[in-house]
Amino acid sequence: MRLILLGPPGSGKGTQAQRLVQKHGIVQLSTGEMLRAAVAAGTPIGLQAKDIMAAGGLVPDEIVVGIISDRIDQADAKNGFILDGFPRTVPQAEALDDLLKKKRLKLDAVVELRVNESALLERVEKRAAETRARGEEVRADDTPEVLTKRLASYRVQTEPLIHYYSERRKLLTVDGMMTIEHVTSEINRILEALGATEPKAGRRAAPAKRSGSGTARKGTKAPAKKAAAKTKGTGKVKEGAGKGTKKAATSARKARKTVSKAAKARGVGKAKKTVRQAAKRPAKKLTKKRAKR
Repeated sequence: MRLILLGPPGSGKGTQAQRLVQKHGIVQLSTGEMLRAAVAAGTPIGLQAKDIMAAGGLVPDEIVVGIISDRIDQADAKNGFILDGFPRTVPQAEALDDLLKKKRLKLDAVVELRVNESALLERVEKRAAETRARGEEVRADDTPEVLTKRLASYRVQTEPLIHYYSERRKLLTVDGMMTIEHVTSEINRILEALGATEPKAGRRAAPAKRSGSGTARKGTKAPAKKAAAKTKGTGKVKEGAGKGTKKAATSARKARKTVSKAAKARGVGKAKKTVRQAAKRPAKKLTKKRAKR
């Protein structure tokens, strides 16, 4: 997971970064800390930064990007990282995009903590008053005056990044005015949803089933077979009916012969009775055969 946290001073980026580090096992990369570490390690880029910082100048973007490049190559950054405090400008964001592209790495999301500036100033004033009430000295960078200047700088330099990452569909906005726990919960919810909609590497989506001609063709075969079976069945019925009719005619002829014999031998009354019995026999046999079919 590779993230960038955006937000004005006092929005709680540092607190949320630490929580994400603990939850996901990634590292927090702060440009200030990376610069100091590079200088202390005496790396080539660190030595360049040291000379510039000693002269009181601002470290150029290419040096900062070079330090970031060295840092994300280290083993503890393999699982991912959170960039806090960088990029601060659109040119820095473009340089970071180029760096990640060269390393074949992907930026997962940019989380913006959106806050109310007037509420931030009230927080700082309250914190400063509580510090004085305890008899402690207020930090020089934790006063309403300093915060006002930092907020103005953020609006000019860093706020354009919101539009930059929004265009690239990387921006996720969270209400930073909620409690710390609610902000953490919302960030995790959004990141989990992001990780569920993106397909994992190496896994291809199953091809969609066609609902057109293929299904229709398969569907027409079965009714055709059934219709053919019914037609064959009808032919058998007709054939069976024809055989039954022939048997009935044969039985009738035999019955007539029996009548003539009975009339001669026993008389008309007995002949009629015999005719009825003879007529019933073939009818019963035909009915049973039809019932079996």
